[in-house]
Amino acid sequence: MFSEPDLVMLAPEVAQALRSKAPVVALESALITHGLPYPRNAEVAREMEAAVRAEGAVPSTIALIDGKIHIGLGDPELSDLAQARNAVKVSRRDVATAIVRTACGGTTVAATMFLAARQGIRVFATGGIGGVHRESPSDVSADLPTLAETPMIVVCAGAKAILDLPATLEYLETSGVPVIGYQVEEFPAFYSRESGLGVSVRLDSPRAIAQYWAAERALSMPGAMLIANAIPAASEIPRSEIEPIIAQASREAASQGIHGQAVTPFLLARVSQLTGGRSRQANEALLFSNARLAAQIAGAVAELVDSKEART
Repeated sequence: MFSEPDLVMLAPEVAQALRSKAPVVALESALITHGLPYPRNAEVAREMEAAVRAEGAVPSTIALIDGKIHIGLGDPELSDLAQARNAVKVSRRDVATAIVRTACGGTTVAATMFLAARQGIRVFATGGIGGVHRESPSDVSADLPTLAETPMIVVCAGAKAILDLPATLEYLETSGVPVIGYQVEEFPAFYSRESGLGVSVRLDSPRAIAQYWAAERALSMPGAMLIANAIPAASEIPRSEIEPIIAQASREAASQGIHGQAVTPFLLARVSQLTGGRSRQANEALLFSNARLAAQIAGAVAELVDSKEART
């Protein structure tokens, strides 16, 4: 029989930070196993961790290695994962499968949130969340129900632009997930700063986000806060330019019969080809921006919420 202590490998640095209530930021690993080619995948993962450290927080990259849940990766583990040829993509439903098969796997937004929350990590940085697919409205990412069920601050550049953004926002509204625009009043569209869609509320500082988090927790709200952090202006691809490219990639996926979990990797790779690599550069820029903001928010939460709890 399994027990959770047998399954979880908590990195010493992360364990110490959680004990001392220091700021910690969770990072996903599907980016490493399925998002970028080697060696750039390892380089980007390390740069994201460095961005978190530069803002005074502890990074906790989460992954499955030989059937064990790792909460925080050392450099050798990260290197091995980046080069693993048999790594699987692990969403929330796949965690137990990866354990019993002693697999190596990269965790998606849903799996990372689920595993991080169980360890008391409250802030998570990713690129873009999954959502409702354009060509198949019944194809809904597990990220959305996980956001509805998991108390956590999730920093992203919106949902992936290949998705149906209005339907994704509608799902989040129905599920009671606040979509907070960080210094913006429009929901960003991953590669682009604009989508034509609004957010629930605009907040302009990490401290304001920490105050909102404190209010959510005081009310025992069940789900996450989604922080929409628009891609830096210098790195964006305008919506008018990227939309025809996404539409072409979507048509190609449909004509080739690509569906399910294979759709997103195909579309992202094809969009990168059609933009001559610009979309990948934009993706990296927003990842680093999100990591920095998440660390700042984690620091504000530690200062505002944890210090207050320690005094009471």
